[in-house]
Amino acid sequence: MNKGYAVYCDADPYFYDAPHRTSPRTGAGRSRYAAASRPVPEGWQRNESGDWLALRPVDAVLPDQGWKIHVAACLDNAESVLDRVWRHCVERGTAFKFVPSRYLLHQRNAKYADRAGSGKFITVYPADEADFERLVDELSGLLSGEPGPHILSDLRIGAGPVHVRYGGFTRRNCYDANGELRPAVTGPDGVLVPDLRGPAFRIPDWVRPPAFLRPHLDARAAVTVSGLPYAIESALHFSNGGGVYLARDTRTGEQVVLKEARPHAGLAADGADAVARLHRERRALELLSGLDCTPEVLDHLTIGEHHFLVLEHVDGKPLNTFFARRHPLIEADPDERRLAEYTAWALEVHARVERAVADVHARGVVFNDLHLFNIMIREDDSVTLLDFEAAHHVDEPGRQTVANPGFVAPSDRRGVAVDRYALACLRLALFLPLTSLLALDRRKAAHLADVIAEQFPVERSFLDAAVDEITAGADGARPERRPAGPVAPVRPHDWPRSRESMAEAIRASATPSRTDRLFPGDIAQFATAGGGLAFGHGAAGVLYALAESGAGRDEDGEQWLLERTKQPPSGMPHGFHDGLAGLAWTLERLGHRDRALDLVELLLDQPFDHLGADLHSGTAGLGLALDSLAATTGESALHAAALRCAELTAAGTSAGSEGSGRPRAGLLYGAAGRALLFVRLFERTGDPSFLDLARDALRQDLARCVRGAGGALQVDEGWRTMPYLGAGSVGIGMVLDDYLAHRDDEEFARARGEIVAAAQAMFYAQPGLYRGVAGMVLHLGRTTAPVPGTGPAAVRRQLDALAWHAMSYRDRLAFPGEQMMRLSMDLSTGTAGCLLAVASVLGDEPAALPFLPPLPPDSGPQTRPRQGS
Repeated sequence: MNKGYAVYCDADPYFYDAPHRTSPRTGAGRSRYAAASRPVPEGWQRNESGDWLALRPVDAVLPDQGWKIHVAACLDNAESVLDRVWRHCVERGTAFKFVPSRYLLHQRNAKYADRAGSGKFITVYPADEADFERLVDELSGLLSGEPGPHILSDLRIGAGPVHVRYGGFTRRNCYDANGELRPAVTGPDGVLVPDLRGPAFRIPDWVRPPAFLRPHLDARAAVTVSGLPYAIESALHFSNGGGVYLARDTRTGEQVVLKEARPHAGLAADGADAVARLHRERRALELLSGLDCTPEVLDHLTIGEHHFLVLEHVDGKPLNTFFARRHPLIEADPDERRLAEYTAWALEVHARVERAVADVHARGVVFNDLHLFNIMIREDDSVTLLDFEAAHHVDEPGRQTVANPGFVAPSDRRGVAVDRYALACLRLALFLPLTSLLALDRRKAAHLADVIAEQFPVERSFLDAAVDEITAGADGARPERRPAGPVAPVRPHDWPRSRESMAEAIRASATPSRTDRLFPGDIAQFATAGGGLAFGHGAAGVLYALAESGAGRDEDGEQWLLERTKQPPSGMPHGFHDGLAGLAWTLERLGHRDRALDLVELLLDQPFDHLGADLHSGTAGLGLALDSLAATTGESALHAAALRCAELTAAGTSAGSEGSGRPRAGLLYGAAGRALLFVRLFERTGDPSFLDLARDALRQDLARCVRGAGGALQVDEGWRTMPYLGAGSVGIGMVLDDYLAHRDDEEFARARGEIVAAAQAMFYAQPGLYRGVAGMVLHLGRTTAPVPGTGPAAVRRQLDALAWHAMSYRDRLAFPGEQMMRLSMDLSTGTAGCLLAVASVLGDEPAALPFLPPLPPDSGPQTRPRQGS
């Protein structure tokens, strides 16, 4: 679960949106600091963008990069700190910016906030190094004694809230070694290089720190954990509040768990920092000492400002990992015995968890954060409850302050009722882990119970009790969070009603008055310039899906996109899914050739050498778009540019890597996307060397695959296997089908049959096109693999599975996006992608992804080369 999505849930009850758009109705908007509403000083200019409000003298001349100052603050002293820094900077004509509200500062310092940016409240921009030294000295004196979180990316000045780092003052971008667009600074040779922004202080190799920083650098280097009587062996988990480590007691050799807490950081909903929560956990576990279902507290100590809790190490695995290991719905056709065995195990686990929670309540403690990740299962199936940092005494009145989205209780639940709600969610999640959908509509619980009863031999009374607990009081929910119509108004296979319903939901979600996005989608819309316009997560992909599915053109939406592409957002990437190439291709496809060619002209003025080689944002996607545009417009220069992209793609490596440094695999980011470009260029040119390149690329991705349950071939990411269309084996299978239409290959033919098996599981965690059920629907409906499981019955089963995720938006069919905490309308993660997938198997004219047109039933090496779509 990506906990970074939670902060995008506050601004809207249905869709992800930027935190700064949170409205006054939610209580966040009225928390703006008085300084945010002050008149602009004479001779100054003001600009508010995203989480920041910036002020600078009109005649100020600042460098593009250099040493800058960050000031941290706590929620309680932030207004005072801001007032003093404001006056100091205005009096001296120093440019600065600040986070303008208590809500945004809270989110920036929250438990699962970005660790690289956490703590930054005010940024001050010195004019030069002399000004830098003067300002550091003055601000340190001005704010002496003020508390604030340590900014991990910076060098702290003394013990106060002032921090410094070297970096860019103005937003410039470059591509890193993996082909990812990053903020940039200029190196000593004048070339832009990534401005590294991580949770650790770094100075570029060519930068010499000013001499006055030396004592602070020495003080930082002197802080170590060498004083701990515990040797850290590995990190289990990081959050903004600190780390959780597996360690060994150097005195006894006993394995233990260390929980670290940083002061003033990792805030919970009630404002409690990581240190306060660590002490909460210690007090709760001490009350629970002696229970078999909770770990023992062994020690607690402080090193510098960091607090540590030492806990008994529980040898087991979190309950969530057992789903992948033993759940029968990850198979294509589990028999009655498998279903019965799993049901018996799940019921026993739930009974043990219930008993453990009852034991905790009997000691006067409310757990307050029960979910699949906080329940440890030992080898003998005994249960241990972990992570009591949100726990409190049964008589305390407070609300739940930390919670997993799939188990978070309604705001009216208090005390033991919070744990009862989580236990009810657990009843459903053990069989169908889709309870995060309850955050959108608690009535979804009844639908999930119906599905579970159809699939498992479980007593209906067991499920009904959960539904009753979850939906109790639902009629008292705020009206905007209680849709009037059914939870899922139309089933996906009810075509064309489902097409019209999804299209109407998409159109109803449009926000034409906004300039950043037209249709709500994934949080990626806010990650890069123009994300709300782009093909993957923005308007272009949605407009394509509407037209391609037969739902009709959206002329108003197209006009919105035309207006926003007259001058594309500064810094917008070049790629197909995230940038200008996808916009140009889509606009040409929709009949707006002039604007498409204008965007292509912008593209061709840019160097492609530093792009990655992938389909998502690199030269493979760019080459496919240019090749297709060359065919439709007759512009020979575009074909030449496409061939240049092919050269770069052949010379490059797959863009991006996972944490282990291994190259990524699959259609969007791996070698399969490169292979797709080479197959399409073979069809365009007849040059067999392109098929050779495609063969080599496909072999590279297949080498990253392993065989799992039932012989299904999936991408091995080191810690999990992936079957999905975007970064899993199904995307590789799509391109294998196209390759095998031109050339026989026994290894590839066998592999694509095994990949079909990966698309036949009965359950996938999400509905989306690139990371969920919709991609399986599209693949099974398109593949020409002559193996069982590709016929209408297999497709219908996945359409039924897609219905498990179905929700309602204004009484129309819609689907949740990534992490399933909010709906999405975009192509990559949401309703538009589901619409395209269903249209690919039920439409009068099968819909298709770009560059992957429907294959003729008799596709084989004898088929003549086809032109790419």
